[in-house]
Amino acid sequence: MSRTAGAPEFAAIEVSVDGSVGELVLNRPDKLNALSAQLLNELIVASSWFTAQAEVKVVVVRGAGRAFSAGADLAGFSGADGDGSEKAGLEAADLGRRMADALTDTRPMTIARIHGYCVGGGLVVAAACDLRLAADDARFSIPEVDLGIPLAWGGIPRLVREIGPAATKELVLSCREFGAAEARELGFLNRVVDPGKLEGEVTALAARLAGQPSYSLELTKRQVNEVAEESGSTAGSIEDAKALAGALSDPESLAKMSAYLTGRG
Repeated sequence: MSRTAGAPEFAAIEVSVDGSVGELVLNRPDKLNALSAQLLNELIVASSWFTAQAEVKVVVVRGAGRAFSAGADLAGFSGADGDGSEKAGLEAADLGRRMADALTDTRPMTIARIHGYCVGGGLVVAAACDLRLAADDARFSIPEVDLGIPLAWGGIPRLVREIGPAATKELVLSCREFGAAEARELGFLNRVVDPGKLEGEVTALAARLAGQPSYSLELTKRQVNEVAEESGSTAGSIEDAKALAGALSDPESLAKMSAYLTGRG
């Protein structure tokens, strides 16, 4: 899709509309679409923008380049813009939760098109979408605990709702990598396809959904989300910000994060 006339211009994402189908692209390919504060803020704005586009029924969410998303941009996370106060720290730590809530609450149906790496916060982005399709060579992981920080952004209740409490505990605490086939078996993915067929499969599903009445699409999405919220509420996820901010001020956690970043460099 080409950029749509009247669509907002962003630095870290791209949005476009073709008829009743929109596209939202995480667009930091040189950083494997790591989720910077700027990108998170832009996702919040884009979610509201798509909600206001009455003709849009479905939005495909994907990553540019070689990955869906490598997760939070840790290099800049602890130094997020702010005045250094506790309030500013909490607001920065809470940005991911607000992003996930905004994406979940977007009026159109959302389909995550996942390829390459889908890591940590990137997995939360995918979990905030309504449906998820992945290439069979996609790789998933939740490395936060290995970094000395909790999985925040409402990730825990979202994962519990999708894959259950036991699998959530095991994957979050072991931090091990897992593949698309396992993610499908756990119920996280709707479909796993050959990498060369992923775009076509997602395009066909988006077209199929876009052909349904808006009333039924929006009502079903709202009803399912309401039931999901009852079974695993994200309402208390604002407390995630306090837990994350605490980890980012803990010397041992910061040392482990620094070692991780050094190892990746």
